[in-house]
Amino acid sequence: MASAGGTYRLRCSVVGHELDVRGLSQGLFPPGGFVSVSRDRTARLWAPDGPNRGFTEMHCMSGHSNFVSCVCIIPSSDSYLHGLIATGGNDHNICIFTLDNTAPLYVLKGHKNTVCSLSSGKFGTLLSGSWDTTAKVWLNDKCMMTLQGHTAAVWAVKILPEQGLMLTGSADKTIKLWKAGRCERTFTGHEDCVRGLAILSDTEFLSCANDASIRRWQISGECLQIYYGHTNYIYSISVFPHCKDFVTTGEDRSLRIWKQGECAQIIRLPAQSVWSCCVLDNGDIVVGASDGIIRVFTESLERTASAEEIQAFENELSQATIDPKTSDLGDINADDLPGREHLKEPGTREGQTRLIRDNGKVEAYQWSVSEGRWIKIGEVVGSSGATQQTSGRVLFEGKEYDYVFTIDVNENGPSYKLPYNICDDPWLTAYNFLQKNDLNAMFLDQVAKFIIDNTKGHTLGGNTDTGFSDPFTGSGRYVPGSSSGSNAVPAPDPFTGAGRYVPGAASNVVAPLSGVVDPFTGRGAYQATDAKAENIYFPKKEAVTFDQANPTQILGKLKELNGSAPEEQKLTEDDLILLEKLLFVTCNTSAETPTAQQLQTLWKAINWPEDIVFPALDILRLSIRHPSMNDNFCSEKDSIRFSSHLLKFLSRNGKQANQLLALRTLCNCFVSQAGQRLMMSQRDTIMSHAIELKLGGNKNIHVALATLTLNYAVWLHKVNNIEGKAQCLSVISTVIEVVQDLEAIFRLLVALGTLISDDTNAVQLAKSLGVDSQIKKYVSVSEPAKVSECCRFVLNLL
Repeated sequence: MASAGGTYRLRCSVVGHELDVRGLSQGLFPPGGFVSVSRDRTARLWAPDGPNRGFTEMHCMSGHSNFVSCVCIIPSSDSYLHGLIATGGNDHNICIFTLDNTAPLYVLKGHKNTVCSLSSGKFGTLLSGSWDTTAKVWLNDKCMMTLQGHTAAVWAVKILPEQGLMLTGSADKTIKLWKAGRCERTFTGHEDCVRGLAILSDTEFLSCANDASIRRWQISGECLQIYYGHTNYIYSISVFPHCKDFVTTGEDRSLRIWKQGECAQIIRLPAQSVWSCCVLDNGDIVVGASDGIIRVFTESLERTASAEEIQAFENELSQATIDPKTSDLGDINADDLPGREHLKEPGTREGQTRLIRDNGKVEAYQWSVSEGRWIKIGEVVGSSGATQQTSGRVLFEGKEYDYVFTIDVNENGPSYKLPYNICDDPWLTAYNFLQKNDLNAMFLDQVAKFIIDNTKGHTLGGNTDTGFSDPFTGSGRYVPGSSSGSNAVPAPDPFTGAGRYVPGAASNVVAPLSGVVDPFTGRGAYQATDAKAENIYFPKKEAVTFDQANPTQILGKLKELNGSAPEEQKLTEDDLILLEKLLFVTCNTSAETPTAQQLQTLWKAINWPEDIVFPALDILRLSIRHPSMNDNFCSEKDSIRFSSHLLKFLSRNGKQANQLLALRTLCNCFVSQAGQRLMMSQRDTIMSHAIELKLGGNKNIHVALATLTLNYAVWLHKVNNIEGKAQCLSVISTVIEVVQDLEAIFRLLVALGTLISDDTNAVQLAKSLGVDSQIKKYVSVSEPAKVSECCRFVLNLL
């Protein structure tokens, strides 16, 4: 328990994890222990090391296929006296472990994206929060309900002591109170993503956020107090037992201890991101950071580390580098700073920082009230004005570069530094430069080309060439809207190659007079433009279909396989003639309407055994585009039977040909209203089945899956369904991680652009899922050019 006037000092450093420690939770057993989870995909149980001050690894658990982001303890029960350990990961799963097995007891599946927060309650209930914008309530191994209402990732969840009350905090900047699965109240006030929640009592709770503030709330909705002190994102908050004091950690390299509503102590760590914290029953504080080390701090003199260990920690801290842009040090001019003599003057408050200049370096010190001395907390980089004195390369913000260009955006404005290494991607460097300096994204092409032009012929480590022309104000200054003078090169339809396939139509397509053509409808070719390019990719207005076919080959295969069909399912000669006529009607611009007899025959054929059914599915794919066939198969009367039958072919263990044709059929359903209604009403079921096919290596299946996602995006954009968009964005975020085919990538990018067009909520949702960082690499794709062009337009929106 926190005691007034006490000072926390290092107890021990716990080494074992190989990567960032993302989550911590006090353990039930053994007493005084805790559990940690990490990006190294493991969870570890630590027990106090007997008479020593340290902790010993008692148990290492593995079960996630990606990094582990959160952990909580499920209280003891008759079946598990020592409780259970629940962990959530980037593989979308929750693993439940016992204390005597390294493998999961069971795995909870249901979330569609990273599980980033967990909280346990009475009677074995577990609450999970995810980047898929939902929270889920679990009882044992079953999902009892899904809490839907947030429009961005749910970063924090807590179960309140009162039964049935739950809290969720989100990247949409709100906190929601739920009772029996229904949202009772929404708390607003935070100005950025809510990252952590902590319960003070039955009626009060705390929240922390990326806006660097902590808020104390009543569950009635009133904000009672706001606490300021952190200078960057606050990631974690934990309450001391039996009182209202608490601790927080964040991106400013600090652990902060709050007592009676004030920040009583600041402890700096030699790691930029202090991801997690928890408080043990004895009041000791456990923190996990981006350097993979767990550190425990204590008020107890008996448990305090030895003088040698504390000195080693301070030495490590003093050697850390501090970026002034992410710290609380403000603007720094090294020439104006005092020397070491400035440290002879005592500080005035706990955590006060002071900068000095020593031998050309800028050092940061923090005042410790309890110890009455200045403690070095690191060296400040990016403020010493270092040049190429030693390495022959340019130093900028503490890092070496082959080039650091000085860019004047306008003659009266500030200069900007643009660092670049030969091995860097010029497009990504240009994008990051514009984002960092809040410059108009329309300059992306210009800056990238400037980098390319001014680094031609140079190799790694080459000397800086200062004879460049400024891309903004130098010779040949860029004027928005001016012509580049280059001849545009025609490009094919980005979906179907040389113009969209229209069954039975001639290929002599006439290009419209405007010169810029829709790349999706196949009306000829489109032209590359200058930096002020027109976005011809999204929002996509109509569904993309799979039209190409060779009816003769399809019918030939159908007749061949008919011989091996079961006797009761064999097609007669009359049946085959009916299907041949059906193909002719649906593949040509015929005024005829398919007959009921033809429809019944097709239904008979698509119920063939899975080994031989694929030509029948191909006929279905083509036929479903016809309005009459679409109405018949997708009408309310038969739609469930039809969709259920197609979903059978999407089994992960099914035949790839059947998977592909079923996906293409679903895509083609979008051409008419009946199909659109069916696809939207069954969206959750269809997408859940379809996404299972992402792990296969078949490029055609990936293209079909991307097209299905795109078609959903088209209709979700029209109806502006944010919950549907959330699911679609989650699918894109998941699929784009595993798909490699560039056509599939392109269609996912168009889907993404369509979803976020004209919708700020969808943009925030996409950002909260980290989609922007997932797609940045595609700006450097040279062929096909449509991939990089579309990617840049999407990044401009994000």
